[in-house]
Amino acid sequence: IRVVKSFTNELVEKKKFAYANGRFVDSRREGYKSETYFHEGLVGFTQLITIAVIVFGGAAIVDAKLALADLLTFFLCIGILIEPIQRLVNFARLYQEGITGFDRFMEILEVEPDIEDSVDAAEITKVRGRVTFQDVSFKYKEDYGYVLNHVSLDIEAGEYVALVGPSGVGKTTLCSLIPRFYEVNEGRILLDGRDIRDITQRSLRKHIGMVQQDVYLFAGSVSDNIRYGSMEAGMDEIIEAAKKANAHDFIMALPDGYHTDIGQRGVKLSGGQKQRLSIARVFLKNPPILIFDEATSSLDNESERAVQDSLERLSDNRTTLVIAHRLSTVRNAQRIVVLSQNGIEEVGTHEELIARKGVYASLSHMQLTI
Repeated sequence: IRVVKSFTNELVEKKKFAYANGRFVDSRREGYKSETYFHEGLVGFTQLITIAVIVFGGAAIVDAKLALADLLTFFLCIGILIEPIQRLVNFARLYQEGITGFDRFMEILEVEPDIEDSVDAAEITKVRGRVTFQDVSFKYKEDYGYVLNHVSLDIEAGEYVALVGPSGVGKTTLCSLIPRFYEVNEGRILLDGRDIRDITQRSLRKHIGMVQQDVYLFAGSVSDNIRYGSMEAGMDEIIEAAKKANAHDFIMALPDGYHTDIGQRGVKLSGGQKQRLSIARVFLKNPPILIFDEATSSLDNESERAVQDSLERLSDNRTTLVIAHRLSTVRNAQRIVVLSQNGIEEVGTHEELIARKGVYASLSHMQLTI
């Protein structure tokens, strides 16, 4: 609504609605017209049978060709026959309406997931957090170009790695392959030396925590949204997670504290507050592998500092992958991986990459200039 108002396009949206509404009305009009013809045709047909019997039967009685008792017998037969015919015809109509909805319903039920566990996939319990990409290639559709092409990268357990590079080079895609939101086309990804395709999706994702730029919060209370990280958690654990995420103070300032309703998608909270709740959720989950996807890019400086502090605390002793356009977010990373359309261009610390005067140094200079 705000976008429409800000561009003063109310009339455009009204026309679009009127057009769609007109198509709906025309469709329903045709449907009701067909139903009326059908119903009235059926009623008229049965009445015509009765009228025909009366007319021809009466004429036959006048000509002494038919007895009155025979005419009454005809009427009784018509009364017996008409009701089953009406039921049969109505059943045909209802069947046509019902089978259409049933077919669509079955189409939904029969949808197969694109990614399924293999027959011999195993549960994992203890994860150190070493992630290895071995000659990984990926594209979203068969006729699309490769987003990632023969990428190899080894991330040690507990290592803090940052992924930087221009938009569209596959940073988010690379991280989305780890929890198997997509399946690699070539190569393989190993977790602690084990192919992730040999691990059940549920147990794999249980050990991965994600903090994304577009935070999704459910309608409900603050505590309900934090508890989503671990549904068995008690109130003490929720409060502890909120404190670690620098969220406790602003939560206590809300009208009902942890029981405050935050509205659909957290509409009653600011961007920084929503982000800190999502971090608290991951604190509660306590996974050995973390993925931060542009977690601070849309925040103001004050909120960014608070969120950044929470992220650094959360990433302690965990395998951490950070995607960021703001290079200030990744300066302290143990390794920075620079991606381009050609794959991995550079790998090193902030100081090493600046000294090389390559792609990373150009990105850094560009941001300083801005």
